[in-house]
Amino acid sequence: MSGRLGSVGEFCWLDLKTRDVEGTSAFLSRTLGWEFTAGRLGERPMTLISTGGHRIGGVSDLANPVYPPGISPHVAYYLAVDDVGACAKEAIADGATMVVEPCDVGEQGRLATLVDPVGAAFSLWQPKEFRGWTFPPGTPAAPARMVLACAEPGRAREFYERMLGAPFTSAVFTEADEPEPRWEAAVAVAGEHGPAARVVTPEAIGFPVAVQQRRGDDRRMPAAPRSPSRHERA
Repeated sequence: MSGRLGSVGEFCWLDLKTRDVEGTSAFLSRTLGWEFTAGRLGERPMTLISTGGHRIGGVSDLANPVYPPGISPHVAYYLAVDDVGACAKEAIADGATMVVEPCDVGEQGRLATLVDPVGAAFSLWQPKEFRGWTFPPGTPAAPARMVLACAEPGRAREFYERMLGAPFTSAVFTEADEPEPRWEAAVAVAGEHGPAARVVTPEAIGFPVAVQQRRGDDRRMPAAPRSPSRHERA
């Protein structure tokens, strides 16, 4: 992989959205060794996720009134771009569906959320004060690459590379066994589970980790839903 996660044109952040922040944090801490601490992202209170001393994501509580009732727990993944508006316009012209129109998130950055032509949700992030993750390659339990499992991996790759105007070097596109197209983050772990082991979260957390190890110690994390709510915000 020649691209660097966190660079413009690559994924830069993940946000676990759940109704059980405590349970989600405890489970993933036990399973992946992630550290969860109360903190802030700009002016916004948030539970922050770290591994190896580097921030890799946050946890959002779906009980917060900003989220309408009925949003399913999921993971949102953010793709760093120079211009959210221009990328969103290119994506729509190429068959994507807008879910959250481009909007500012305080002084942190600008975002939009879309569903791509093969049905996988993704968010665009135009950095201002907040640039996302900056961990070095090989950081334990950090995202190592992104994987899109879908029925038409070739079509999906062409869509993202046209939108970005460059090869999408940190992404792997693979044919899905599951019916729902989805982005996943592969994280490198030294777990005791076998190469094909699955780890499933408790029902209360809502989304499955249902994660399969790959190449011995790459474990894939849960994905964003196919069609997130139009009211969802970062």
